[in-house]
Amino acid sequence: MAALTFEVAAKCSKSKARAATMMLPHGPVQTPVFMPVGTQASLKGLTPDQLKDLGCEIFLNNTYHLGLKPGQDVLDTVGGAHALQHWDRNILTDSGGFQMVSLLKLATITEQGVGFLSPHDNTPMLLTPEHSMSLQNSIGSDIMMQLDDVVATLTTGPRVEEAMWRSIRWLDRCIAAHKKPESQNLFCIIQGGLDPELRRICCKEMVERDTPGIAIGGLSGGEDKESYCNVVDACTSLLPENKPRYCMGVGYAEDLVVSVALGADMFDCVYPTRTARFGTALTRHGVLNVKLLEYKNDPRPLEDGCKCPVCKPKEEGGMGISRGTIRIMATRDTVGAHLLTIHNTWYQLELMRTIRQAIVEDRFEEFVQTFFKDKFGNEPPAWARQALANVNIRI
Repeated sequence: MAALTFEVAAKCSKSKARAATMMLPHGPVQTPVFMPVGTQASLKGLTPDQLKDLGCEIFLNNTYHLGLKPGQDVLDTVGGAHALQHWDRNILTDSGGFQMVSLLKLATITEQGVGFLSPHDNTPMLLTPEHSMSLQNSIGSDIMMQLDDVVATLTTGPRVEEAMWRSIRWLDRCIAAHKKPESQNLFCIIQGGLDPELRRICCKEMVERDTPGIAIGGLSGGEDKESYCNVVDACTSLLPENKPRYCMGVGYAEDLVVSVALGADMFDCVYPTRTARFGTALTRHGVLNVKLLEYKNDPRPLEDGCKCPVCKPKEEGGMGISRGTIRIMATRDTVGAHLLTIHNTWYQLELMRTIRQAIVEDRFEEFVQTFFKDKFGNEPPAWARQALANVNIRI
């Protein structure tokens, strides 16, 4: 039996949005899906049971960080990251390659792999495609990402093409080194910067390798939104209908909505949990900084009508905590960040569930119109208006 099946349940009659069920070794995942990021085998501020109660079916771990701490020996001893973090649902691991950009001062890139200096003790570490696969096999993730040659999004010139072809070669090495294809799924990553011809070439080459799923990488790194949308739109049009499409590093609500319309299925980002630790709540009307003095005595929930455990009234089984109370906590101790993390994670997961239901009921355009009206009033961003118009949705 395949370690991944992907069945499209419904398609939007206007755009490229689709709803599907992705069956993985640790259960089904309903797409479109947002995946919270638990970098070092935990989602900061939430227990595994809390994450399950929010309806999370899959979240991320980071191969680079787990390879450093607790290390591969510990992962092998305990039986992988599922056992390590007491999580019985699905895990996706990145390859460690993104650290080429985020930790570039510590990294050197050659055809062999990526040489790092550990941020913990400055010791050298070489991450090759083979070592990345070995680490991810030990982690036991349901979806593994190939090691790719990542360049900063705004890079131009021959380095972009070099990185693209190296990513293709490294995928071949990852496929050869992958020891558990019957229980773990290896996804390729489309590179090519903002160059449409390089993206086209990379899509063709990667599709020929026939991995269970396909990611669009090298975005969400500072490029303008119009360029981002053009790349996603072009790539999804070249990728097979029967495989999941993963847009890496996407987390702003409006980006998620537009990207679904452009044909993407899977997304991840640290944004909702990281912003919670700074005292910010996500709502359908935009962000809410509860640390502001104006919320000192505000009796309202973070968002009216929200069904997350924090906002939902006590009589309905929730905590019913007010903005004013969370403000006190957020300015005093870690409890406020914990509550905001619950709310923000729920917001992202519920947004995707609502999108999915709208696709199933073929009212996705209506949903999109309401979403942008709630958040931006009568002035939606020009980039979103254009990107959506390109797939026949008017806002």
